[in-house]
Amino acid sequence: MKTYLMIMVSSVLAENFVLTKFLGCCPFLGVSKKLKTAVGMSAAVIFVMVLATAATHPISEYLLKPDYEYLTTLVFILVIAALVQLVETVMKRFMRPLYKSLGIYLPLITTNCAVLGVTLLVVESGRSYGEALVNSLGAGLGFMLAMVIFAGIRERLESSEVPKALQGLPISLISAALVSLAFLGFQGLAEGLFG
Repeated sequence: MKTYLMIMVSSVLAENFVLTKFLGCCPFLGVSKKLKTAVGMSAAVIFVMVLATAATHPISEYLLKPDYEYLTTLVFILVIAALVQLVETVMKRFMRPLYKSLGIYLPLITTNCAVLGVTLLVVESGRSYGEALVNSLGAGLGFMLAMVIFAGIRERLESSEVPKALQGLPISLISAALVSLAFLGFQGLAEGLFG
């Protein structure tokens, strides 16, 4: 239990895929203008991350190793693409406003390097199936945390007086860098709490 808790805290805070590994920056910058869309996109990413890890871990362990390891990335992308199609179909049918607000970013989950990064890094780390699932859930929750924090900052920036030269993308990148620096303070937290 202690190991799972350590993996969860570490993957949410200390090893946040968006803010410390810089994976998944496209949706982080593109969908984080409003809190509602940021939460919706994050929920979709969490779902895809956990299901992708649940599917790819055994595929890698039992079908690809050791003879077909060179196919890992291709197989993982195909699995992720199928899962994203499932999420897109469900959202289109049952969550039409969220589906429309996410727009092009929803199909881009397929190529979201955070999703692929989680699946590849979990397999590479040699973690057990349970640890891999906890890691992917923590990575997804970390993605959501980063998106929610950044959406809140961007909503506040819209009502602030930002110098003309910094309006738009420049102030967004500066804000993202400051949030990322704040998350660097969590390095070593998991070991300190549970070590």
